Amino acid sequence: MQVAVYYSNDDIRLEERPVPEIEEGEILIKVLASGICGTDVMEWYRIKKAPRILGHEITGEIVESKSDKYKVGQRVFVSHHVPCNKCKYCLADNHTACETLHKGNYDPGGYSEFIRVPKINVDIGTYILPANVSLEEGTMIEPLACVVRGQRLINLKEGQTVLILGSGVSGLLNIKMAKLHGAKVIATDVNEYRLNKAKEYGADQVINAKEGVYLTADKVIVCTGAMSAIEQAFECVDRKGIILFFAIPHRDIPVPTVDFWRNEITMISSYGAAPADLVEALDIITRKQVDIKSLITHTLPLTDIQKGFKLVAEARESLKVVLTA
Repeated sequence: MQVAVYYSNDDIRLEERPVPEIEEGEILIKVLASGICGTDVMEWYRIKKAPRILGHEITGEIVESKSDKYKVGQRVFVSHHVPCNKCKYCLADNHTACETLHKGNYDPGGYSEFIRVPKINVDIGTYILPANVSLEEGTMIEPLACVVRGQRLINLKEGQTVLILGSGVSGLLNIKMAKLHGAKVIATDVNEYRLNKAKEYGADQVINAKEGVYLTADKVIVCTGAMSAIEQAFECVDRKGIILFFAIPHRDIPVPTVDFWRNEITMISSYGAAPADLVEALDIITRKQVDIKSLITHTLPLTDIQKGFKLVAEARESLKVVLTA
C-alpha cells in the first residue's frame, strides 16, 4: 500500500509498505478521508520523531473485521488516542491524562491507504458515521471534540465574554461552540481572510491583532502559538478570569507574575479529547449545529500531501485541508 512518510514539512515521501495484518478483535480500514491537523505542521514538535507516518483525523470503510462489533462495509471514524477507563485519571474523568491514551495509536498512521485498528481502539474509539455525515465531515469529529473538551474545562457559560485569539480552524470551531453556549465572542487574527471567516462563523466582534487588542474578557482561548497572542491573553483577561491555552507556542510562556497573583488569573491547557467529547462532537455534526463543510477549503489526493502541508503551514487562504482516496 502507499503511505506518506513525514521527514520534515518540506520533505514528505510517498513510500510502499505492506498492508497491515489484523488479529482478533481488530479491524482493517481503507482510509477514504484524512484531515491535516495544524499540529502536524508544527515542525519543531514533529521533526523530533521523524521519519514517521502522521495523520489522526481519519474516516474510511471497514474492509476486514475480526470484531463482533463491526462489519465489512461500514463507514467509520476512528479515534487514534483512547483511554484505558481504569486508571486514576480515567476514574476522575481526566481521560486525556491517561498513559494508555498518550501511548496508543492506529497502525501505521492516517496518511496511509489502509490502517490496522487495535482492539482497544475498536472497542473504545470507533464510531459509525450516520448517513447524513460525509467522510470529509467525519474528519472534523476529533478537532471539534477537542474544542468541546476545552470549553467544558473552562466552564464557559451563557452571557460571558470570551476572547478567541487566532481564527484558524480551531479558533473558528471555538467561536461556533462559544456561540452555542450563549457567550459573547470577540475574535482576533492578523489575516483578513480569517477575520472575515470569524465574522461568518458568528463572532460578535473581530479585531486585527496587529492593531492591538484593548478589552477585558471573562475567558480567553489562545488558538495560536504566536508569542504576541500570549501577551495579549494576559493583557485582556479580566480579574478572576481564565486563559485556556488551546494551542501551544514553540517556547516557554512568559507569565506576568504580579498580575497573575493579584488578579487571581487561572491558566489551563487542554490536550486531546475523551470518548464523551467525541460522542458529543459527532452528535453536533450529525445535527448540523456547526457548519463543518464550510471549514473544508481544500480536498486533495494523498499523492498531493506535500501541497496540502504547504497550504496548512502557510495559513493564508485555507482552513481545513482533507486528503481523500
